[in-house]
Amino acid sequence: MYLGIDLGTSSVKTLLIDSAQALIASASATVELSRPRPGWSEQDPADWIAATETALDELKAKHGAELAAVKGIGLSGHMHGATLLDAADKVLRPCIMWNDTRSYAEAAKLDADPRFRKITGNIVFPGFTAPKLAWVKNNEPAVFGKVAKVLLPKDYLRLWLTGEHMSEMSDSAGTSWLDVAQRRWSDDLLAATDLSEKQMPKLVEGSDPAGALRAELASRWGMSAGIPVAGGAGDNAASACGMGTVKPGHAFASLGTSGVLFAANGSYLPNPESAVHTFCHALPGTWHQMGVILTATDSLNWLSNITGKSAGDLTGELGDSLRTPTGVTFLPYLSGERTPYNDAAIRGSFTGLSHEVDRATLTQAVLEGVVFAFRDCLEALHVAGTELSRVTAIGGGSRSRYWLKSLATALGLPVDIPADGDFGAAFGAARLGLIAAEKADPFAVCTAPDTEETVEPDTEMAAAYSEAYRRYRALYPAIRGVS
Repeated sequence: MYLGIDLGTSSVKTLLIDSAQALIASASATVELSRPRPGWSEQDPADWIAATETALDELKAKHGAELAAVKGIGLSGHMHGATLLDAADKVLRPCIMWNDTRSYAEAAKLDADPRFRKITGNIVFPGFTAPKLAWVKNNEPAVFGKVAKVLLPKDYLRLWLTGEHMSEMSDSAGTSWLDVAQRRWSDDLLAATDLSEKQMPKLVEGSDPAGALRAELASRWGMSAGIPVAGGAGDNAASACGMGTVKPGHAFASLGTSGVLFAANGSYLPNPESAVHTFCHALPGTWHQMGVILTATDSLNWLSNITGKSAGDLTGELGDSLRTPTGVTFLPYLSGERTPYNDAAIRGSFTGLSHEVDRATLTQAVLEGVVFAFRDCLEALHVAGTELSRVTAIGGGSRSRYWLKSLATALGLPVDIPADGDFGAAFGAARLGLIAAEKADPFAVCTAPDTEETVEPDTEMAAAYSEAYRRYRALYPAIRGVS
């Protein structure tokens, strides 16, 4: 057996697979998100441990024999979070999360230093880790002065599981401190934020061992002490391992809390001006590019909260057939936007409202706004040198057939729906645990699932969607100065 642990924004998920990669069992527990001020997003790392304990306790209660047979563990987690520890490994403040934009001024200052884009291959986004440390230095100097280690969220779980300060390439590439081409920490970039490599975790590849399970925890869950914990991956790279998106030409579109258009690459292809992320992949000698939108299914969740109708009820009102865009346009910038604008201050909007607009029209506009944001990512990937011929849909939003039809039509690409199964980040983490434990061939393990169905673009809607996308693109510069 092999165990994957995925630290998500809203929950921790644990998943067991066997040597044939069949799903045996899973369990999850919720984690709360705090927004103490506008633009801020924080979590208490103690809550991550508590949720992981709850999920593993459930696995032990229901599948104790299978849990006892685990030979390897893999980790996945939300990226960019700044988890700050003192010399005794005590957490100094709540973790500043990936969707926290408070450090936009610090990010702009670091991004103006040409070394950052040259060495990392990326814009310094406010959500990345380095500007968060610069913010802490500027606003909480007493905390900054005590920082002995900076860990990414999943690597704080590793510290608890193994006692080791370690990380891997895919997650670390999102800090703005990694030399992404050379796959190592950059002394120059760390020094630019008054830090050094001694405050960083040791780096390994995601498929390599990175610590061993502590005896105390092994005893609690009836597991073997000392089993390897793989380096693992940031959530998107872990999902890619779960989906088999590890070779050039393979891509997926993730309709999750945030949205990601992810393309695997066999070489390092940076183009920061496109606002595309160019990161190390979780497997040795591989990289990936991705366009990222900050509010995907969260846009529909926001409308759900406003209307008092569930997300499923809202999309259900649209029926099965794709509707012609109405002229009502939604910009899904509820938390700012990354690709293609790198704008933490921009906010969302509806335009084109009239007396005739009803709830279904607003839902349609929200879904279209999100798929047009994916179209922005596709255009940015094109500028960065990556061409896609099709994508595989994953994430909670992919359960809506209407949304997938809209996505395929907006992108002008076939959208594949994988056969039933759990191929997300927890599954990818379990695969990495298998590879680390068995020294298996990563590419033989990380294969793609069968395709159950393909959603083709609606050619009859192509012209209407193109016109609606033109309207969508024109709105950002129009509202930027007043939002």
